[in-house]
Amino acid sequence: MISRRNFLRSVGGLTAAGASTAAYGVSEPVVRLTLTRYDLAPRQWPADFPLKIAALADIHACDPWMSLDRISEIVDRTNALNADIIVLLGDYVAGLRHVTRFIPASEWAAVLANLKAPLGVHAILGNHDYWDDKAVQRQGEGVPVARRALERVGIPVYENDVVRLTKDGRPFWLAGLGDQLAFLPARRFRQIAHVGVDDLGATLAKITDDAPVILLAHEPDIARRVPSRVALQLSGHTHGGQVRLLGWSPAVPVKQGMRLAYGHLRLKTDVIVSGGLGCSIMPFRLGVPPEIVQVTLGSKGPAVS
Repeated sequence: MISRRNFLRSVGGLTAAGASTAAYGVSEPVVRLTLTRYDLAPRQWPADFPLKIAALADIHACDPWMSLDRISEIVDRTNALNADIIVLLGDYVAGLRHVTRFIPASEWAAVLANLKAPLGVHAILGNHDYWDDKAVQRQGEGVPVARRALERVGIPVYENDVVRLTKDGRPFWLAGLGDQLAFLPARRFRQIAHVGVDDLGATLAKITDDAPVILLAHEPDIARRVPSRVALQLSGHTHGGQVRLLGWSPAVPVKQGMRLAYGHLRLKTDVIVSGGLGCSIMPFRLGVPPEIVQVTLGSKGPAVS
């Protein structure tokens, strides 16, 4: 199976015969911005408890592909949804090297600080937020720059932690999982798998009552292990494959008989995988435009628009 990295590199090398397609694919990340709505009725979520969530994933701040003005536009569009809660699903730093400027964390965090919702803005980190921090990678531990920047502007970041929130007197839990690919293998010395900082069991063990649970997990693959105690998992990371042809992305492999690549899946928990906003590896998107995700729980769903 071709990897997403190799596939996107091959797309980046399109010949002149595909120049018009390539030009569209390069412009899509900076021109288009869509809203994808999901109306869901998870088994574990009370049908009479409406909750509107706005989710942003994979911003990958950099010039010219995800400028501060572009992030500000995304913030304004998100605020206009009047969601009850806004969640940020990780990967705020640039995910590619074909840039004119790497935007410092203090700058993109200051723009994200303008997000507003009655139940607040809540964040987790993604793999690039760890990989881009050389000091954390060398030490094999520590707090990434991205987390410090978000917390300085008042946005809480969850790493294997939970918070109990209430809307109209009705409680629910928001759980944030540590990133599953946080530390790169030391290839010069030994071949090891990526090492994560995630601990699903310890995270869910912090929940102290039977109120429904929403889980934030940057990489969606954990969904196969998430128990039915969780009503909804929100993830990003895949960019929907970043290139989708007739609804299929050759850059996202099938794992254990399922393709946790994009959209709504129902396992023991309902799962939404966002197509994200920025780009990774190559500044190219085709068939999966940048998107803001809106999820409404307690509806008659499932439905998508």
